Amino acid sequence: MNGKSRRWQLAAVAGLALAVAVALFVSRSASSNAEGPVNFQAIQVGHIAMEADPSGRTAILRVHTAIKAICAVAYGRTGAYGHLATDRAMDPSGHQNHAAFLTGLQPGTAYVYRLQGVGVDGRLYRSPVYSFRTPVAVVSRLQGRDVAMGATVLKVSSAFSSDFAGKNAVDGDPGTEWASQGDGNHAFITIDLHRVVKAIGVAFRTRSMSDGTAITRTFSVTVDGKKTYGPFPASPYLKVDKIAFSGRIVRFSVVTSTGGNTGASEVAVYASR
Repeated sequence: MNGKSRRWQLAAVAGLALAVAVALFVSRSASSNAEGPVNFQAIQVGHIAMEADPSGRTAILRVHTAIKAICAVAYGRTGAYGHLATDRAMDPSGHQNHAAFLTGLQPGTAYVYRLQGVGVDGRLYRSPVYSFRTPVAVVSRLQGRDVAMGATVLKVSSAFSSDFAGKNAVDGDPGTEWASQGDGNHAFITIDLHRVVKAIGVAFRTRSMSDGTAITRTFSVTVDGKKTYGPFPASPYLKVDKIAFSGRIVRFSVVTSTGGNTGASEVAVYASR
């Protein structure tokens, strides 16, 4: 990533932090501010979509706005919230298709949330308080464990920046991502499992951009530079595909995608115990 792109990313983070801070300040002092925040529904187009991972531990909130805006989601088990989720694809000038990634959730639990944002019209927007419940965790039928967690990343096709490095795909945290620099269907990540394992399943949790790019549709797995398996369907959630091989060096390759900065929030290799 060049210096200009890095500055763009830092500007996005700074702009979002400022927007959230201002929104929180105004919400607390609305009684002394004649204008105050405007109902978020004034710029909301269509319904809010909350897509929960079957594990019940993460969710993606999607919403479309009529004007460009910088938005954040405050959420938690009570009205005290305690967590903030932002759009990782946030443009410093704002945009209209928003996708915030909520992490740290517990399965089978009720949550409340509120959208806040600042629009290009200079107004602050705040939604009513909404609620959702995470699903009860789906128990995997695979009797194995993810041995890719903590693996050594040997090579990636590219990395958008150090904040989107390959190590993010094997850290066990779906809130971090490896993102390529526009590799599309040519993106890949090669990992060392540190020992030969008997694999019974693989998974590729795709990243995505709110404009519909960077979504991996299918992926393949190459073991020890020899045999290739797949293609398998990728998913934004943990979807394990059955496989059978013995090996140590595993390369995950994007086969089909929507192009752009493809990558993964997590790649996984499940080995028999």
